[in-house]
Amino acid sequence: MTDPARLRERMVREQLAARDIRDPRVLEAMRQVPRERFVAAGMEEFAYDDQPLPIAEGQTISQPYIVALMAQAARIAPGDRVLEVGTGSGYAAAVLGLLALRVDSVERHAALADEARARLRALGAANVHVHVGDGSRGLAQAAPFDAVLVAAGAPEPPPALLDQLAVGGRLVLPVEERDGGQRLCRIVRAAADRYEEDDLGAVAFVPLVGAQGWDEDGRYDGTAGPRVRMPDEAALVAAAAEPLPLPEVPAFAGPFDRFGNCRVVLLGESTHGTSEFYRARAAITRRLVERHGFNIVALEADWPDAAALNRHVRHRPPAAADAAAFSRFPRWMWRNAEVAALAAWLRAHNAGLDEADQVGVYGLDLYSLGASMAAVVDYLEGVDPDAADLARRRYGCLAPWRDDPSGYGLAGGYARCEEAVVRQCRELLERRLEYARDDGERYLDAAQNARLVASAERYYRAMYQGGAEAWNARDTHMFQTLHHLLEARGPGARAVVWAHNSHVGDARHTAMGLAHGQLSIGQLCREAFAADAALVGLGTHEGTVAAARAWGAEAETMQVRPSRPGSVERLCHDSGIGRFLLDLRPGRHDALRERLSAARLQRFIGVLYLPASELESHYAQASLARQFDAWVWFDRSEALVPLDSAQAASGPADTWPFGL
Repeated sequence: MTDPARLRERMVREQLAARDIRDPRVLEAMRQVPRERFVAAGMEEFAYDDQPLPIAEGQTISQPYIVALMAQAARIAPGDRVLEVGTGSGYAAAVLGLLALRVDSVERHAALADEARARLRALGAANVHVHVGDGSRGLAQAAPFDAVLVAAGAPEPPPALLDQLAVGGRLVLPVEERDGGQRLCRIVRAAADRYEEDDLGAVAFVPLVGAQGWDEDGRYDGTAGPRVRMPDEAALVAAAAEPLPLPEVPAFAGPFDRFGNCRVVLLGESTHGTSEFYRARAAITRRLVERHGFNIVALEADWPDAAALNRHVRHRPPAAADAAAFSRFPRWMWRNAEVAALAAWLRAHNAGLDEADQVGVYGLDLYSLGASMAAVVDYLEGVDPDAADLARRRYGCLAPWRDDPSGYGLAGGYARCEEAVVRQCRELLERRLEYARDDGERYLDAAQNARLVASAERYYRAMYQGGAEAWNARDTHMFQTLHHLLEARGPGARAVVWAHNSHVGDARHTAMGLAHGQLSIGQLCREAFAADAALVGLGTHEGTVAAARAWGAEAETMQVRPSRPGSVERLCHDSGIGRFLLDLRPGRHDALRERLSAARLQRFIGVLYLPASELESHYAQASLARQFDAWVWFDRSEALVPLDSAQAASGPADTWPFGL
């Protein structure tokens, strides 16, 4: 990873001092403690991101800002004795150890306590003492304390912690609100029998489990006082959920009429290999086409591949390269029985319609560098042979990488390629009226392929520059492609987008955006279309999925592990409803929306599934209610059927352009 000292300095400057952390002792302590030594193995590169990170036992290491905020709020002096409840990884305890005379930290998970103790010992934090026990009861044998910090959300300030404060002592802890959410509170013991409380703002912590906190099932028996019990989140989900039948039942898609007036409806998926997700999106797409006039289906697929499908569903003559459509890894993502069924429906729907009224299928992605260059040259050969020769020479710069573009960023001297491909794209667009006169659809295809080559050049170069630039180049290209499609199809055009949840959701409310600076097509659509864009996520608890174990490997039908406690998926599972729709827009179910606005774990499975490292590989923090406008749930789901498997089982089928 980059020099940790430099990353710590940037963290202090950009995440702490640039916000509201002003205590110089706190800033210096945060500058000294090596956070990379307190995160899970394999997560070191994210150690200084502004986000909490998962650790063992379903717990998290708090984001650096929250650690600094709590330490500052506790007003710790060099001679103070401090109690920390919730040792976790030991990171916050190490920071507190640099501020106080002595720190006692209580952790209820013995394994976490042992690991934290070893880390602190290796760091030389001799004044930090880790204990195993129920932190909600405090640590009476070491009381009184000048400061108590609690790294978990309590239903009420535990009486034991209040009693163990010295007069003038400060208790800093998250407290559950009556209508959901958490507030960070500072309680000062002003006298033996008098306490004063400050509200430090909204936060999101794991629950404080213990005799004077929540029980293991998330309930509270009132031990700490007469506070209203924590609302049962699963019950809130169940109350707001709109049960759905199977996707094949006509009534399944009816509830999505609420998005029928939108310009763009983006339909996600939490895996790339789940049959229910494809069947649900197909049912919703058919409804939006038939009832609401949507005429664009845009896929997280390469433009040339989707163009083959577009020609098929619109009864246009096939191109020579169509037989190879959707053949690169992961071929099962689009060459499957579920997509073939939608293609058959679209072809039947378009039969007899004027071309302007037909529904088109288009690809938004940019991985088809070689195919797109060939498509541009092929188009120009028919309309302007001299321009075709020029394009061939310009694209020659990229020719060595046309079959393996991932190596492009490692090659030197690639600036000349950027200039050439951008000029080629610009000249093609400048001759729009001349070229489009005879066949506007073919011109649209060629122009988009030229744009794709330019975007792909930037993308593959950015892959080796690190950071968020490559991801952002890809999603920006997808959004711009969608925008060009809407323009090309006219002012009444409306689009359904199929892509992964990580693209469809608003990245500003996920760890992707908050910690890594990544954006998403969903975010860009919200910024461009506001309420005329609907972002719909899809999720599942368990079942099977079509995925690979390594890049380029064959698809397998793999078991999906049951969702983790504390995750979005586990909350939906605990509702007890097998299939449902949640409307997450403001004004619908505000109590639930408030609870689902807090960041919690959410599962993301792509074309690879690595069950052995599922937490690190497939879970990230996200605010469901701010990420999506709606959430579609399938408690149990099955793997989609790759077309090769379906054909092997049933014999040859009329599945062009997918047939082999």
